[in-house]
Amino acid sequence: MTAKYYRHLLNFKRPSGTSRGVLLDKETFILEISDNQKKGIGECAVFRGLSFDDQPDYEEKLQWLCENIQQKPEILKEHLKNYPSIWFGYEQAMLNLKHSENVYFPSEFTEGKSAITINGLIWMGDADYMEEQIREKLQGGFHCIKLKIGVAWKSEHTILQKLREKFSKNQLELRVDANGGFNKEEAKTVLKQLANLEIHSIEQPIKAGNWKDIAELCSNTETPIALDEELIGILDIQKKQELLEIIRPQYIILKPALIGGFSGSDEWISLAEKHNIGWWITSALESNIGLNAISQYTFTKKSNMPQGLGTGNLFTNNFPSTLQLQGDKLFFENGIITTS
Repeated sequence: MTAKYYRHLLNFKRPSGTSRGVLLDKETFILEISDNQKKGIGECAVFRGLSFDDQPDYEEKLQWLCENIQQKPEILKEHLKNYPSIWFGYEQAMLNLKHSENVYFPSEFTEGKSAITINGLIWMGDADYMEEQIREKLQGGFHCIKLKIGVAWKSEHTILQKLREKFSKNQLELRVDANGGFNKEEAKTVLKQLANLEIHSIEQPIKAGNWKDIAELCSNTETPIALDEELIGILDIQKKQELLEIIRPQYIILKPALIGGFSGSDEWISLAEKHNIGWWITSALESNIGLNAISQYTFTKKSNMPQGLGTGNLFTNNFPSTLQLQGDKLFFENGIITTS
């Protein structure tokens, strides 16, 4: 086998706001593994400023993988354990090499027989921009909407109040994602306000790493709390179990690119189910290559909750997609993606 990689800079159609700042572009790396007859494609979706493996030697590790692609997977995994997005790209490329075309996990989804229900994502901005996005999602047939919050809570709260006045809990599921935008005392107030609006859940209300504080919030909240950034950098399975046992969240959010790919996600799912903790899967601003692979993996996990997979249309220079949206249903349409 041989392998090579190249860098691709995804440009946002419109600057996208989170509590960590405004995103203008998203760097990613495409990995190709060949065996003379076939080629497998994967995406090493590093997230600068967030990924555990956002390190100065990132490309050196990618080059090392390409030069050592003949090594056994367990040797590669050990060497890349601190580079979860590179391992994620390797897993994708090897699965694609095995199944060919754009298939990573063969299923009724890749046969076009079944779909995945997803949530609509609302990016931060002024009230008019957020309301414009919400109208588009509702007109598009979404029944679950996730809003980024944590920058201007007063106006964000007003928007949520208006939404709930128009749509009951049974008509529209509302999720919010704070990206660690509140301190503990602010979070207590926000959690109560969200409970009054029957919000489904809040992702990462306070910054990751404060296990004692987030555990306190999880134990006393009427609004379910989902851990997101909290999972990043937790590599050892015993440490993962310790985190879940100490914090006892209501949900965890799985971003394969940030937590060690499909194998890392499998570990978290197994532990969460053992502790009766809910979970769902979201993308992390991958290109359509990574989004395709994550969607196929997600379908195999048979979750009945809306998933967070609808990011492929954010960029001006994305790769062609085999994924199509009909309302809030994500379908697979086969066709060969060319990347270079």
